[in-house]
Amino acid sequence: MKRLFALSVLLSLALVSLPSIAWIRSPATTFATLPAGAMPPEGIAVDASGNVYVSTFGFPEPPEVSTDPGRIVVFNSHGKLLRQLIVTGASPHLLGLGVNPSTQALLVADFGAGKVLSVNPLSGASQVFTDIGPTSGLNALTFDSAGNVYVSDSFQGIVWRTGPLGGAAVAWATDPLLATTGVPPFGANGLAFNSDGTLLYVANTGSDSVVKIPVSGGAAGAASVLAYSINGADGVAVDASDNIWVVANQSDEIVVLDPTGKAIAKLGDFDGIDAKGAARGLLFPASLVFSGESVLVTNLVLDLEKVFGLPTVDSQWAAQVTRYTVSKINRHLPPFRGSKGE
Repeated sequence: MKRLFALSVLLSLALVSLPSIAWIRSPATTFATLPAGAMPPEGIAVDASGNVYVSTFGFPEPPEVSTDPGRIVVFNSHGKLLRQLIVTGASPHLLGLGVNPSTQALLVADFGAGKVLSVNPLSGASQVFTDIGPTSGLNALTFDSAGNVYVSDSFQGIVWRTGPLGGAAVAWATDPLLATTGVPPFGANGLAFNSDGTLLYVANTGSDSVVKIPVSGGAAGAASVLAYSINGADGVAVDASDNIWVVANQSDEIVVLDPTGKAIAKLGDFDGIDAKGAARGLLFPASLVFSGESVLVTNLVLDLEKVFGLPTVDSQWAAQVTRYTVSKINRHLPPFRGSKGE
């Protein structure tokens, strides 16, 4: 009996200790709700004043695909709606956007037209920044320290580059690792440089990977995979410690990698649909950006079954959503006690 008692105590202690080797997930809460009638948000950017810009993709589900020009919804740093911008000359299908730190220009990838537009942040008036063509799948944007603009092309597996003022784009990086035959059918997606600009990280959504491209003298080196198994790798951001924050749109979470590719945090989760028809937490999250003490994340809520005929574990949940949100997560990483010796 004493032996059985001792074994039960040991088992109880083992079970109690299990959480110490699990991810401590910082919850995703609502930062802002898009106005009624707005299409799902995809891209996100923050300007020097802390204002938050969110692009809309225009794909809730057929036959409700929007035919209106694309919109950018603007919030203040506390999530209060400031204005909606009707982007003149744009298709309904806007994806990544960013504010160039060098020029302060607000740029958005017009997925539907194969162009990048420069948008007036007060009026929505736009002009073509670069025109890559209708066969492209322009997705995400980022900038180097000189203000050059990099744009991912999810269909052609290319990273395009223009100068700070736009014009003709050049294919800066082309590699099979930037293309995909996976699900969903998007290759090169989120983009972010490390702190010294010597590496560009590229998410490959269909291949569930993060690709790294070395940079020397402004030229791209040979691409290689930093890590696989991020389920639907989408938006990417790099923090001051050179950790890589990657949106996993198929598992409704943010995965944080250290520079070696080791996962050091998994943040956020899906927590159902509220009474107003909005997702709680994360549901098909797409893009992220650091803002103050938070990381802000767009909930694209893309029903891949309705759009591409690809049933996923979130398809039935996405079909229930009628209001769209931007979530926030604490940017300070929780401890992970699964390291050797802890």
